[in-house]
Amino acid sequence: MRKRRSLGWPYLSKGIRACEGMAYCSKSTDEELRQGCLAQHPLAQKYLYQRYFGRLLSITMRYTSDKAEATSVLNQAFLKIFTHLSQYNGRGSFLAWMSKIVLHASIDYVRSQAHYRRVMDFESPVEGYAFNEGLDQLHTEDILSLLQQLPPATRTVFCLYVVDGYKHAEIAQLLGIDEGTSKWHLFQARRQLQTLLKQTYRPTPDKPVDVSPL
Repeated sequence: MRKRRSLGWPYLSKGIRACEGMAYCSKSTDEELRQGCLAQHPLAQKYLYQRYFGRLLSITMRYTSDKAEATSVLNQAFLKIFTHLSQYNGRGSFLAWMSKIVLHASIDYVRSQAHYRRVMDFESPVEGYAFNEGLDQLHTEDILSLLQQLPPATRTVFCLYVVDGYKHAEIAQLLGIDEGTSKWHLFQARRQLQTLLKQTYRPTPDKPVDVSPL
C-alpha cells in the first residue's frame, strides 16, 4: 500500500479518517471548516489551524517564554478545540470561543510550570512608573520580548490583569492563589518592566523623558 503523504501539520495521524468527495481550501468559510473538523477531515483541520494560528499564537506568546514554547501550548489548545468543537453553539464569534480555550490552555500550562508563593499582601495596587516614550517606540514583538523576560507567574498575572482585563479575585480563582499574591505579582511585573524599559529606551540630552504611571 502506498504511504500516505503528510500534510505537514501537527494533527494529521493515521487515526484520522478522511471524508471523500468534500474539498476544503483556504477560501472555505469558518462554518464549512468547522463542519469538516467535526467529520475529522484532515484538510479542514489543516486550514482551520493555518487560518487562526497567528492570532491565537499571540495569546500563548503572552504566557510563555519563547515562540517554540508558545507553539507547543497552542498545539495542545488546538487538540482541545478539535475535541470540543461540538460544544460551540454559535453564540458569539467562533474566534472568541477558540480564544477562550487557548487562554485557559495557557493558564493551565503556567500552573503546571510555575510555583505560586505568597510573599506579601497589598491592600491596594501599587503604582509603578515607566517611560511612555519608550513604549511608543516599541513594536508588538518588542513588547512581547519584554513580557517574556518576566518570571512565569508574574508575567501571567500581569497579562491577565492588564491585557485580558481580569480582576484580582478572578485571577486568584484561575491560578489557585489568593488576591494578595495576585496584587504582589502585578506590582513585581510593573517594577521589573520599568527596569527593562529603562534598559531598552535610553533618553538623550536633547530628548527629555516622559515619566508617568504604567
